[in-house]
Amino acid sequence: MSLMSKLLTSTLIATLMLSAGESANEKELLKYVKKHVVLNPQVEVKGITVIEETSHPDIPGWNVYLTTIDLVYQGKEMKAPETIFVKDGMATRNLVSLKNGREYRNEIKPTVTEKFYNDAHLIFGNKNAAHKVLIFSDPQCPFCQDVVPDIMKAAKEHPDTLAVYYYHLPLLRIHPVSDVLTRVMHIAQHEGKTDILTKVYAMKIDPRETDAKKILAEVKKQTGYSVTEAQVEAQAVKDAMKADADAASELMVSGTPTIYIDGKWDKMRNKYKEFIK
Repeated sequence: MSLMSKLLTSTLIATLMLSAGESANEKELLKYVKKHVVLNPQVEVKGITVIEETSHPDIPGWNVYLTTIDLVYQGKEMKAPETIFVKDGMATRNLVSLKNGREYRNEIKPTVTEKFYNDAHLIFGNKNAAHKVLIFSDPQCPFCQDVVPDIMKAAKEHPDTLAVYYYHLPLLRIHPVSDVLTRVMHIAQHEGKTDILTKVYAMKIDPRETDAKKILAEVKKQTGYSVTEAQVEAQAVKDAMKADADAASELMVSGTPTIYIDGKWDKMRNKYKEFIK
């Protein structure tokens, strides 16, 4: 069970003080979250932000609120993505189809706006390419290793067809080594050495390693790229990593790899192949 699963525990349907057809506001949603969602007494709920209000054709009449919850847990501030379904004054965190078992919280993602497609995150392909691929990834995530290098390769070989925009989302509870590795990747990206990114994905290293000296030595040994501790500790690099984490929160991304094609969530992570046949 993930940390977020431990913090956010309830899936029951609860009543909101709403009239039929009335939209929920952040105040009502916050009450619902405090009373029915965050039941761990060690967790303080500081607020909630509605990222987007949307709907789904399979569940007519339900308003879907894509939100982030601001939490404090063990003295640390955290943002938890949360989907809340509201209809006729009733609210729940999930709706499941009895017909096919679909969990609609896993079917709906926020809209990707143009601001996410910026030059700072473009790593392969031309920005005027026919299709835009947005990726949130961790180089130590085995699922990422299976998918992301292939997408990078496809964009490199078809720059007018695919443009890849890359955001770092290291899963530090699982792969602490990614803290340093993603900063190395950012530095290489900033220097225009994007091929280093694919080499980092191919590295063999202990995912629990936290010694920066050892990690940087392995980076140099396995990729040929030399980075100093001072470079990875630079405030600008830390700020860039935080900005990527904030972008993930805004799009309610919590797992890797999360991939969007032309602004739409690519659940199967392989739609790009349709464009390079």
